[in-house]
Amino acid sequence: MKDMVPKDFNPPLSHPLYFMRKGLYNKISQYSNMLSGKLLDFGCGAKPYQSLFENIETYTGVDYNSDGHSHTNEQIDFFYDGKTLPFENEQFNSIFTSEVFEHVFNLNEILPELHRVLKKDGRILVTCPFVWEEHEIPNDYARYTQFALKDLLQKNGFEVEVIDKSGHTLSAIHQLFIIYLNDYWLHHVVFFSKINFFKKIVRQIAVPFLNGLFKLVEPVYPKNQKLYLSNIIIAKKL
Repeated sequence: MKDMVPKDFNPPLSHPLYFMRKGLYNKISQYSNMLSGKLLDFGCGAKPYQSLFENIETYTGVDYNSDGHSHTNEQIDFFYDGKTLPFENEQFNSIFTSEVFEHVFNLNEILPELHRVLKKDGRILVTCPFVWEEHEIPNDYARYTQFALKDLLQKNGFEVEVIDKSGHTLSAIHQLFIIYLNDYWLHHVVFFSKINFFKKIVRQIAVPFLNGLFKLVEPVYPKNQKLYLSNIIIAKKL
């Protein structure tokens, strides 16, 4: 089942977002078996990680139709109005939401809604970036530390069971450098942006080489997680 995750979300070393996306894939795979029953994917988009959840009965996706993200060809079951989820109280056993909270301006209003539609003792699995570039502009509102997420969840009726992180200082710096090389140089540096041969060199040679080299030497470096890529949180409804 896990090989059904699209390559953009379970990427090879040649992918410019390898360390961010592969890290998320590994962490979601690690914790997916903690969710069961009827699952709600909040901010589901194309539901890229659906196949990782093997203990569930139903998989329902809900999203918000905003200007910063096109939903063309995505598998969204329901849209919500940005304030109220279109579901009954305690309708779901589990909630999954990945890289979504930073796009929710009124998170303090949405967390009570997520709490409302979740059954008692149901779990929510959250991933949320800590170090990342602005994206889905203009709907990119915040970056959260583990402490902020824990506080927000506790204030809205959840007990935090797991706090984990994806990436570390060096992998975050490396990932941002690859983004800079792949995006800024190829699109904003006039000389290089007009040379297709240079684009191919960057995408097909430089990116996979640099990613492979970093992955090779990464194990020998001490790990510091004060700077990291994403938060991974599991909380239970009280």
